[in-house]
Amino acid sequence: MLFKMGTDYQRIWENCLKVIKDNIQPSAYKAFFEPIKPVKLENNVLTIQVRSMDVYEWLESKFIDILKKTIKNELGSDGRLEYQVAVVHPVRGEADMVKFPASNNYQITNPLVSVPLNINTDNQKNLPNPLVIPGLKKMRINAQLNKEYSFDNFVEGDCNRLARSAGWAIAQDPGKTAFNPFYVYSKTGLGKTHLSQAIGLEVKNLFPEKTVLYVDAERFMHQFVDATQNGSKTDFINFYQMIDVLILDDIQFFAGREKTQEVFFHIFNHLHQNRKQLIFTSDRPPVELKGIEERLISRFKWGLAAELQTPDLETRKSILRSKSYKDGIEMPEEIVSYLAQNITNNIRELEGARISLVAQASLNKKDITIDLAKQMIDKFVVNTSREVNIESIQKIVCDYFNINIDTLNSKTRKREIVQARQLVMYFAKEYTKSSLAMIGMHCGNKDHATVLHAVRTINNLLETDKQFRGYVKDLDKRIKVK
Repeated sequence: MLFKMGTDYQRIWENCLKVIKDNIQPSAYKAFFEPIKPVKLENNVLTIQVRSMDVYEWLESKFIDILKKTIKNELGSDGRLEYQVAVVHPVRGEADMVKFPASNNYQITNPLVSVPLNINTDNQKNLPNPLVIPGLKKMRINAQLNKEYSFDNFVEGDCNRLARSAGWAIAQDPGKTAFNPFYVYSKTGLGKTHLSQAIGLEVKNLFPEKTVLYVDAERFMHQFVDATQNGSKTDFINFYQMIDVLILDDIQFFAGREKTQEVFFHIFNHLHQNRKQLIFTSDRPPVELKGIEERLISRFKWGLAAELQTPDLETRKSILRSKSYKDGIEMPEEIVSYLAQNITNNIRELEGARISLVAQASLNKKDITIDLAKQMIDKFVVNTSREVNIESIQKIVCDYFNINIDTLNSKTRKREIVQARQLVMYFAKEYTKSSLAMIGMHCGNKDHATVLHAVRTINNLLETDKQFRGYVKDLDKRIKVK
């Protein structure tokens, strides 16, 4: 099929739009297709200009099928579509017109990161694995999954039924359900890691040929830093783009890490567009993430966000029975009830109490009795402190000095406010696993250097100011006991 060069491209695009308009929602047509401008037609390739990379990515992920059909109807089986996107150059600050072929069948380059977004599947076996020591060849990728974290060992209850059901559905058809990405959130110790890994294990069982990988966010960040320093950033991205099911634990630790978020944004887009499964865990819902780019947060909302809640009494009992049965231990029902009634914070503490009780009985060659359980619980509950996080530390410090959190995180330079803010940073570094960037983000959007300065300042005052030492001692007790 031959076309003239002139304005044929405009007529062809208008014909495409007529079909598209009849097959999609009016709101989607107005938002994504009306602003598009046809640019040219050369060698049976129609070039269209879109407003941004986000529009390009949305078209490729949501409307590529109908675009393919309309283009082939107009241009024949050899017809092709090409996008033209205005991208701001990171150095010059000027807009460049960048071309991208459509339909994910090409090796394309994103000028924002200067690395391939797609990979040649013929070369996948030669891609270096950032999870192993450089130079060691490994034909198969270790999924980094714990076999104990299976669905069989995950006790279902009202607190987790939605998340577990969605996870099971994902495992049966990874990347093809509406739950992509799958975002699981809860307080610590309620089974996020267990559920996410259970999905991975089930996928490996049902689809041995699929590549599954579990990695926590901090390890991902360290790998990225190493790859950048070693000049192997392209290999790092290509490695992650070949994963079929990517499980990323504790996504909140990406807060404030702009370069990590930038590279992960493109990995996410590639995997999602190619219908690969993405699973994330966090200690908070997407809307409460701080220091994460809005474009990433919006993508976390594309699929399903499911909360794991604190298990009720019956679920806690079921967990104890299940764990004991698996270990071949017969635990009297009154002991099960006693433990479940006294350990309520999270599953991890409940399991810890059960293990401590069994260990004491075994080491002392005693039966598991209610008296032994009471002795163990008295010690265990006293020695088991609640979860300490940045928010709880902020509240304790603000209550102690009688200031509100908004004032604490404001830009004021009043000495007493600055000192209270520095104390929050000091205790957050001492008692939480949060990165310096995340601590700073929670304390008025400060950077990691400010957090380090705060810690040094507090340490100096502890050595030189007796009254200040008293403040810190009091606060330390409240944080530990609260």
